[in-house]
Amino acid sequence: MSTVDVGGGRWNAYRYDLKRQRGPVPEGCGRFAADLVSWVLALGGVDGQWFLIGPDGRPDLRVNAFFSSAKMRGRTARTNRDYAYSVCLWLNFLLSVGRCWWEATEDDAREFQFWRVTDPRNPRRVQRSSFYRDAAGLKTFYRWVGCRFQVVNPFEELETGRGRKQEDVKWLDPDGYARWRDLGLRGLDTDGREDATWGGRNEQRDGAFADGLYGTGLRLSEWASVVAPELPEEARGRGYYTCALADACAKGGFGHAYWMPRAVLSGVLSYVEGARARAVRRAQAAGRYDRVAGRQLAASVEGRRSVVLETGSGERETTAWNDLDPAARRLLFRRTRQGLEPLALWLNEDGLPRDAHGWHHTFEVANLRIASLGFEDFRCTPHMLRHSLALKWYAIAKLVQARRLGHLSREETRDFREQFGDHWHLVQTMLGHRRVETTKNVYLEPFRNLEVELLLRHADGFPVERFMADVFADHPRVRTDPLAVR
Repeated sequence: MSTVDVGGGRWNAYRYDLKRQRGPVPEGCGRFAADLVSWVLALGGVDGQWFLIGPDGRPDLRVNAFFSSAKMRGRTARTNRDYAYSVCLWLNFLLSVGRCWWEATEDDAREFQFWRVTDPRNPRRVQRSSFYRDAAGLKTFYRWVGCRFQVVNPFEELETGRGRKQEDVKWLDPDGYARWRDLGLRGLDTDGREDATWGGRNEQRDGAFADGLYGTGLRLSEWASVVAPELPEEARGRGYYTCALADACAKGGFGHAYWMPRAVLSGVLSYVEGARARAVRRAQAAGRYDRVAGRQLAASVEGRRSVVLETGSGERETTAWNDLDPAARRLLFRRTRQGLEPLALWLNEDGLPRDAHGWHHTFEVANLRIASLGFEDFRCTPHMLRHSLALKWYAIAKLVQARRLGHLSREETRDFREQFGDHWHLVQTMLGHRRVETTKNVYLEPFRNLEVELLLRHADGFPVERFMADVFADHPRVRTDPLAVR
C-alpha cells in the first residue's frame, strides 16, 4: 500500500497497490482470506483506491465508503489522490480542535480556511487557490456522506473560488510565452544567450514539454500521459498533425482529437533522440528497468491505435491505447537490442517514467528563476498555457472569420454563426471541451472538425505573434514579453 504525507497528522491516507507481492493478512483475519490482496478484493477494494486510517489505527467505514463509491471511481487517479489528501488534512485539523467530522460546523470550516491560508502559526500556509481546491473536494465529500448519514455540510456556504475563476485567469501572448520558456526552462539570459550561471540539466525535455502544452492545449495530465508510439510521423510540408487523446487519459474520460504543430513535434522528436535516449541508456546500464515492479512488456505496436501486450501466462493480447490510463502506461516497456525501454514519452533524469505531478515543480522552479532576474509579475502555470492557446486561436479565428464573412451583411453574418457557431466553437474543438447540448454534439461534430482543419490552413504562416502583441498590448491580464515592453 502507498501512503501520502499529510504533515505528521494522526489520520493517514493509504492507497491499495494490489500489484505488489501478496503479503499475509492481518493477525486474526486468516479465516477470511489466504492473503492480503484476496482479502481486499473480497471486501470490494480495487487497485489504486484510497482509504483513511484514524488515530486509533482503525478505519472509519463511512469515510472510506466515499472513496470506494461509484462517484469517486469515475474520477481520475489524480482527483482521488487530491480528495484523499484534503479529507485527511481536514480530519487532522478537526482532531486538533477536538471535533468529530460529523459534528463540524461552518465556523470550523472558516477556521480551517484561516489556518490553511492566513494563520502565521502555520508554517505550511498555502495560496488561496490551493485552499479552494481543498474546499471543493470537502464540499463534494460532505454532500455524499450527508445524504447517507444525515451529516450537515460545513462547507456548503463557503466560497470555493469558482465565482472568482474568471478573475484569476491569466494569459501569455506568443512572445510572452517564448520569453518565459527561454528564461525559465532553457537557461537563457535576457539577451537570448546561454546564461553562465544556469545550472539546469533538463532544458531540452522541459522546453519540449512546455511547447507541447502551449501548442496543443492539452491539460498537463493529458500531455504527460502520451506515449512515444502515439506520436505522429513527421512529414514534409505538414503544418499540423491530427492526434487522438485517449479516453482513459482525458478529463472525465472524454477523449478527443487535438492538433500538434510541426514545431512541437520536431522539438519532441529531438528530445526523444537526444536527452531521452541518453537517460534510457543510463538506466539500462544501471539495470533500473529490470527492477520496476509490475512492468508489462509490449510485444509490438500496431500503429497509433493499439499495442500487443504479453500476459503473465505467455500469451498475447491486443489493447487499444484508448483504454490504457496514465498509471498503466508508465509500466509499459519494450525490448530493444540495448535492453528494456519504457514506452512513456516523458522520463526523469534516471530514465524512469515521469509522474505528471512532477511538472508542477518544474514550472515553479522556472518561475523562481525568472523572479530572481527581476521579473516579479511574470509567472506561468501549466494550465495558463491552455488558456493562452485558447486566446491565440480565438484571435486567429476572429480574424479569419472576419475575412471570410466580410462580404456578408450583419443579418447574413448572424445567420451563418447561428448555423455553424462563432469563434468559440472553434476554440472549444481545439481544447476538447464537451458541450452541454447533446444535439449539437452529435450533429455539429463533422462541421466543427472541418472548421478547425480549414482554420489550420489559414493560420499556417500567419504572423500571429505580431498580431497578438498589437491587439493585447494594453490588456491588464495578458502578459507579453517584458523585455519588449522595456
